[in-house]
Amino acid sequence: MENSHADQGINSAAGDTPAVATVLLVEDNEDNILTVADYLTFKNYRVVIARNGRECLEMAVSSAADIILMDIQMPELDGLEAIRRLRRMPGWNRKPIVALTAMAMAGDRERCLAAGANYYMSKPVSLRELTAVIESFLQNTHSV
Repeated sequence: MENSHADQGINSAAGDTPAVATVLLVEDNEDNILTVADYLTFKNYRVVIARNGRECLEMAVSSAADIILMDIQMPELDGLEAIRRLRRMPGWNRKPIVALTAMAMAGDRERCLAAGANYYMSKPVSLRELTAVIESFLQNTHSV
């Protein structure tokens, strides 16, 4: 699958069908970006890509993201601090943030949730499970 928008940080939803929702993927590993973004695009999500926590903070508002998938270990500004700052931004106190991380040590899940993540998944993630988590959060968000 050609990823023509990857350089701009945006993958459009597949085909002419309107996107189900906008996902802000915050990840610094190119292989993970391609895998997750291509899969979610195929599932009809609009994917916006930030490669570190600073880009995430800039793009959270401009992208009109419905949900954020946040890597934790990144350069410049790590995911935990980015989550904390997002939670202080208007409109982001209740939007869903899913921590996606290779951190799988005792207490890592709790640290992610304490920072403000709604959910924690350790890498490598199951793309089907990730999609189910996204759908669950979006259904709960839209039904409030």
